[in-house]
Amino acid sequence: MANSRKSLLRGLAGALAAGSVLASSAVLAQDGPVKIGVLTDISGQFSHEAGEGSITAVRMAIEDFGSEVLGKPIEFVSADHQNRTEVAVATARGWYENEGVTLIANLINSGIALAVAQVAKEENGIAIVNGSGSSRLTNDGCTPNSIHYAYDTYALANGTSKELMRQGKNNWFFLTADYAFGHALEGDASAIVTAEGGQVSGAIRYPIETSDHSAFMLQAQASPADVVAIAGSGTTFINAVRSSREFGLTQSGKTVAGLLVWLTDVHALGLDIAQGMILTNAFYWDRDEGTRAFAAKFEERMGRKPHMGDAGDYSSTMHYLKAVKAAGTTEAQAVMAKMRETPINDFFATNGVIREDGRMVHDMYVYQVKTPQESSGEWDVYNLVSVIPGDEAYRPLSESQCPLVKQ
Repeated sequence: MANSRKSLLRGLAGALAAGSVLASSAVLAQDGPVKIGVLTDISGQFSHEAGEGSITAVRMAIEDFGSEVLGKPIEFVSADHQNRTEVAVATARGWYENEGVTLIANLINSGIALAVAQVAKEENGIAIVNGSGSSRLTNDGCTPNSIHYAYDTYALANGTSKELMRQGKNNWFFLTADYAFGHALEGDASAIVTAEGGQVSGAIRYPIETSDHSAFMLQAQASPADVVAIAGSGTTFINAVRSSREFGLTQSGKTVAGLLVWLTDVHALGLDIAQGMILTNAFYWDRDEGTRAFAAKFEERMGRKPHMGDAGDYSSTMHYLKAVKAAGTTEAQAVMAKMRETPINDFFATNGVIREDGRMVHDMYVYQVKTPQESSGEWDVYNLVSVIPGDEAYRPLSESQCPLVKQ
């Protein structure tokens, strides 16, 4: 009995301590400046897809908003998560608990994004994901404190798979990066291919740090597949596409499909290698006057055109700050409610809506990479193939495993 009483007391003490931490962090957030953190890959293999670009985009949004809200200055912090989940979780918890950060942005690397979304829930902060793609973020990994904004693996797979199958390419082989994002992208694409009457001849999972794809390419080449789909990102994706050219996959009649292709990937590959590739994207800098205006401002700061992650980081930060102003507070649930009830209309999205599962629903675009002869300049790289309306691009709520969705 004595031991039980001691255990109960310890449990109560722990609960009180946890409540005290949450209360003190909430007070810090309400009393201090409004603080936004960018947690990203600054030095690793995903840095060209996030890193300084995401930092620049969020800074631009803060400046364009006026650098203050609710009569308080807006402050900015950033950190390199080093693609290590333990580093990301410790940084996020420290920001929410001790530094008054109310929003953590970007969160490239799906394993890290899933972990930090849970920290946001525990600490009652907000996490907005633009760098990572795993559709688990709004499926079984959803939280009431996180938003998946720019794109996800379901939308990428939906657009690219259906377009290639429309062209009669029905037999698929997957070359998949062995981490959460790659697994989700392969899973979503495989499901769509089979649902549309196609077949998957095989799949290989490769370590994300690998630089030698020769063994994988030989297996892909030997398969009966029409499409070799690369379900990965970062420098490993670029290396895999280069290897596919070296091993003659396209010359042998196979189509190499990038299931996540960033503008910076195409630029790094060059049109000689990337030409003809079908891809799905949320944003292209040369789509209309609004995208071109944002691109010009971003390029002045970064020396390159923005991609969908950069555009999403800017748009979502601006949407967050407008919601803080409308709610009159930085308290997470009040701000989340405002963000959900307010449509997003800017250069990034038209009538974008944040669903109860945290998915920001907006149109997606299928592009084909131009040939060198078609391009008029360094960043003129895409031809528009089709537009996917938002209500068709993303996983329907009827199929959701998110516990926040009422079935």
